[in-house]
Amino acid sequence: MSPRVLDDLALARWRFRTLLLDGASAPDAPSAVRSLLAVQAENLEQTAWALASRTSGLTRTGLAGLLASGELVRLHVLRPTWHLVHRDDVRWLLELTGPRVRHQVGRQLERDLGLPSARVAALGDRVEEVLTVAPDRTRDELADALREAGEEVTGMQLMVLLTHLELGLRVGSGRPRPDGGTGRHTYAPLGQRLPASPSMDRAEALGELARRYAVGHGPVTERDLAYWATLPLGDVRAGLAAAAGGLGSFEHDGRTWWHAPGEEPPARSRTPRVHLVHLLDEWYRGYQDSRRVVDVAGLHPVGREPSIGLLVVDAQVAGVARRTVRGGTLAVEVTPYRPLGAAERRALGREAEALAGWLGRELALTVVDPGA
Repeated sequence: MSPRVLDDLALARWRFRTLLLDGASAPDAPSAVRSLLAVQAENLEQTAWALASRTSGLTRTGLAGLLASGELVRLHVLRPTWHLVHRDDVRWLLELTGPRVRHQVGRQLERDLGLPSARVAALGDRVEEVLTVAPDRTRDELADALREAGEEVTGMQLMVLLTHLELGLRVGSGRPRPDGGTGRHTYAPLGQRLPASPSMDRAEALGELARRYAVGHGPVTERDLAYWATLPLGDVRAGLAAAAGGLGSFEHDGRTWWHAPGEEPPARSRTPRVHLVHLLDEWYRGYQDSRRVVDVAGLHPVGREPSIGLLVVDAQVAGVARRTVRGGTLAVEVTPYRPLGAAERRALGREAEALAGWLGRELALTVVDPGA
């Protein structure tokens, strides 16, 4: 059954709520990750803030503890990209989406980095041997161990090789090396950190993927899911067909949109809601086909985007934000795409203060005149 008439602005507000950014926060970080199924995590410090914005009480060292315990795992999944995944979801998600991406990474190793498949297999075995004897090693320490064993590889070769091993369910994140924050990433044999669980058959896994993505990111289109999970449209359509009985859907802009059953778009807030998010946040990077609903006014550049944070006002991109830590101070420089009203500026100040407080820093906030 279709929800009441909506437009792209209403769609954007609806997704903001689904993604736990509009008051519907999760009880803890593992619950938030399970709700989203996977959270992009190239920069773990930024990802920690993304999760802290969706829950309460999460600290950077708290996230390091969740990685150390293995409840959350950081590895390459869905795309050749770092993600955080709950340990209960790692195995079936990699079994479903890993082979396609692993093939791409294997081609990169051979074609671009000069490592034929036989050499990749031998190096992979050696990495597993090293980590089985002494897990929780950084990439530099792995490079040293390989060198001592007579296996010389470049930094790029090792980085891509480890991605290949992650996609094959062989290695994943270990216990982070303490550094006062989220910790330095280490590697460990993945099987030791995952619970024993029966494998899903492919049809069941496609249905589960479609359901979880639509419920955790919806409303979404089939092409959003195809991008997010690096799957062909045929697989995505099969998954949505299998999950359809447990989802709601409606037609808009010539496309079918899928969402959690029984949901309606939220009413517009009476007061401005302002957030500082990083460019790779699931709210922005978790879609492709329908990403532009967060920029109805067309203010954000298409194509080559600035690789800094985003200013979000009422679920719309309203500018960019750069944050820099200098000693005990967090400097936040915000460049809006349009003039901000007084209430929006106050809300921005509260959001920046929350970020600085979470980092344990004093705030220095600068708002650049968009006309300057």
